[in-house]
Amino acid sequence: MTSPSLLWSPPADILDRTRIGSYVRWLADHGRPGLERYDDLWQWSVDDLEGFWRSVWEFFEVRSHAPTTKVLDGEAMPGARWCDGAARNYAEHALAHQGAQPAVIALSQTRDRVELSRDELRRQVADVRAGLVRLGVRRGDRVAAYLPNVAEATVAFLATASLGAVWSSCAPEFGVQAVLDRFGQIDPVVLLAVDGYRYGSRDIDRGAELAQIRAGLPGLRATVVLRALRPEGPLPDGALDWAELVAPSDAELAFEAVPFDHPLYVLYSSGTTGLPKPIVHGHGGILLVHLKDLGLMSDIGPGDRFFWFSTTGWMMWNYLVSGLVLGATIVLFDGDPAFPSLDGLWQMAAEERVTWFGASAPFLVACRKAGLRPGEVHDLSALRAVGSTGAPLPPEGFRWVYEAVRDDLLLSSISGGTDICSAFVGGCPLVPVWEGEISCRFLACRVEAFDETGRPLVGERGELVVTRPLPSMPVGFWNDPDGSRYRSAYFEAYPGVWRHGDWITVTERGSCVISGRSDATLNRSGVRIGTAEIYRVVDTVDGVDDSVIVHLEDPSGEGPGTLVLLVVPADGTATLRPEVASAVRAALRAQLSPRHVPDEIHAVRAIPTTLSGKKLELPVKKILLGAVADDVAARGALKDPSALDDIVALARSRRSV
Repeated sequence: MTSPSLLWSPPADILDRTRIGSYVRWLADHGRPGLERYDDLWQWSVDDLEGFWRSVWEFFEVRSHAPTTKVLDGEAMPGARWCDGAARNYAEHALAHQGAQPAVIALSQTRDRVELSRDELRRQVADVRAGLVRLGVRRGDRVAAYLPNVAEATVAFLATASLGAVWSSCAPEFGVQAVLDRFGQIDPVVLLAVDGYRYGSRDIDRGAELAQIRAGLPGLRATVVLRALRPEGPLPDGALDWAELVAPSDAELAFEAVPFDHPLYVLYSSGTTGLPKPIVHGHGGILLVHLKDLGLMSDIGPGDRFFWFSTTGWMMWNYLVSGLVLGATIVLFDGDPAFPSLDGLWQMAAEERVTWFGASAPFLVACRKAGLRPGEVHDLSALRAVGSTGAPLPPEGFRWVYEAVRDDLLLSSISGGTDICSAFVGGCPLVPVWEGEISCRFLACRVEAFDETGRPLVGERGELVVTRPLPSMPVGFWNDPDGSRYRSAYFEAYPGVWRHGDWITVTERGSCVISGRSDATLNRSGVRIGTAEIYRVVDTVDGVDDSVIVHLEDPSGEGPGTLVLLVVPADGTATLRPEVASAVRAALRAQLSPRHVPDEIHAVRAIPTTLSGKKLELPVKKILLGAVADDVAARGALKDPSALDDIVALARSRRSV
């Protein structure tokens, strides 16, 4: 592959001023010299899993209430056992830092700014812990949260974890059925909910939805309501006010010592088709992997202000909260990131002196399209890293960050998933940033590109697989006693190897390019095309705001099928001007190939996406092939449920022709 433009290189003294540099020196002092180059460090980390993860445990001084003699017992996938005999608690590490320094800064369009010091956070967690105990919550019980990204959610999560109870959260943007599809699988005993919230200029009441959710969870013993939208409003019948949960107590902050794989939280797959997978993550796996990801790969630690735009329904919220484990201040934001303009989050980053700014790739692309230049408008001198995830960041997005934000930043485009609550690939202070490429495979992540026969590829696109176990691979799925659903999800294509469902190219440099979902691949006359390649071109065409593309196979199997592109016009209408359609076709033909040019282009008012911004390529395809929309996509899990309407109408019109 031809080398792309180099956008950033590690300074000569990078080992002297980063935590990963301190780690490399620590390794040398403990019998592992010669690992200053990232390639060498990565190779050792995947070759010696036992040695690597033991070094992470010791370097970060992980507390254990019971000793462990072996970090990894066997390397089968699934089936590897981590740290047998050890007992610890995630919350104990998240709350280990004390003092008056800020631990949580919470900004909201619903309420005033909240700041909690490390000591105040510990005190509030102790009080909520006592409140949960009064409600009868015990080790192993499930606590469900229908809460926005506010300080109370972080406090309640840590209190739940401290008890050894199991946390699970949905953002209040989720519809009733989407919430019940998730929480209904885990039978929670306590529901923590918000009465409503403000999103931009709109007040969104959740009283009716809350009543239906309560009715659909028969195992609830208590419901606690945070009256954020209407502090003086009435409480639902039988519900407790948040003040009763957090009533000051004399209870000491304590932590239940639990095994390595004891459930910490249940996360969910997108749930756009069928019931979402209830993915169980354990205390030990999340703790170790987030120490590695945030502490070493991201260089986050005390003194940092770590922000990532997320809701409580996306794994990036869990990832953000783990900044506390490293002693960082976490910065939360609840509201519309585009209100009153896309510049709002950058202004917030300047005012709060954010050092690590994370967002979705679509957000960064939208900022570029809007012509924002936040580095010229705001004082972002504290900022040293920008993170991107949720979708592949196109080369233009990379360039925009370095041209419009800062040219000396580390841009870390990461890719992983809810499945591991982590990243497989991303940036690192020791590795350059190349335009349009993810810099490296993360430490201990033996990521490869496989062809259909299981042969590793270099410089060619293949299935993203992981060939050695990771501590944050799920403990399992909830209510999957024999593990069959878990094995089917990841290990059927290549037995003993994790198949993630993405297309990846691993370059000769060790960098990576994610080309979209492998289960939504376009196949034109035997040539496989990644959807991300299409979007990189189409979404930069003037007059296009967003797009989704699908391939409809020929029912006879004899023809090439039909490539259908749906476009959201930038002018806000549902009509695509002929010159825009022509520009799209010309750009795809020139920048990719004639095979990439769609057979049909149609305008729609919105592209259906999950709340975290993932495009629903498979449901769109199924609807256009004749499936009933509500059978293939859960509207309550979509950012805009009405986005399916134009696609349903298009499917009808295509069938009538």
